[in-house]
Amino acid sequence: MFLIPEPQKLTHTVIQISDTHIVPEGSLMMGKVDTHANLVAALEQVEKSGVQVDALLLTGDLADKGELDAYRRLRDTVEPVAERIGAPVLYVMGNHDSRGPFREGLLGAEPTADTPHDYVHWAGDLRIIVLDSTEPDEHAGLLSDAQLGWLADELATAAPAGTVLALHHPPVPSPVEMLNGMILSQSAELADVLRGSDVKIVVCGHAHHASAGSIGGVPVWVAGATAYSARTLGPADQFAGLTGGFYTRLDVFPLGAVATSVPVDPGAAVYEMNLADMAELAEEYGLTSA
Repeated sequence: MFLIPEPQKLTHTVIQISDTHIVPEGSLMMGKVDTHANLVAALEQVEKSGVQVDALLLTGDLADKGELDAYRRLRDTVEPVAERIGAPVLYVMGNHDSRGPFREGLLGAEPTADTPHDYVHWAGDLRIIVLDSTEPDEHAGLLSDAQLGWLADELATAAPAGTVLALHHPPVPSPVEMLNGMILSQSAELADVLRGSDVKIVVCGHAHHASAGSIGGVPVWVAGATAYSARTLGPADQFAGLTGGFYTRLDVFPLGAVATSVPVDPGAAVYEMNLADMAELAEEYGLTSA
């Protein structure tokens, strides 16, 4: 007879939305993709789910070409939903983003600062650290020694519920060989900082496909993009963008974190069960709870 273990107590849920590639109203990304509609669909799913969300975390490439109007459109779309569900919005820079318009359009701040957008947000006793892995006019991810030092200093004190580290560029390789010249350049240095820390998971985007890895003993989650998806099984010398978007449900538990990829278009239900139905099915298969 199999035993069903008691589940860990969920402490926090973060919704990660990455690579939205929003364009100004009246236009489509590459003249083909309504990235705004994909974002709206994802937000509608989150709002209707009834899940208590501790933060909406947007991990870079938020505007397709770094345009001020695109950031304003993004903010006008995301923040009313965030207010209704009682969740703060945490914005992360990506290589398609431009620091001046990003700051002005999303943060209502002066657009003149060209320093990295690094910060810490506390969701109750969960610490979320945002690192800006971008360098103007570069597609690859870069972290300075100063940023790594700042991160090490912050992690020197553990958070009660642990830490989620968010940045745009993956510190792990992609199965799409053409993308590996554009991942984070300081993966080894970041691993040294993370090793032995309270970071439960590193979350990022950029690759437009969902994948998982680890650095410094810490799990890494590369989120699928809401704008469009990368083909991950195909010729090594080609990159293909496919219709269909994803976002991530990130659940934090006392012993770790679980990232779940959620399709923007979930498709039709094959079946639906409530707890009573699940218990009946378990009994049918001779399963019992511990």
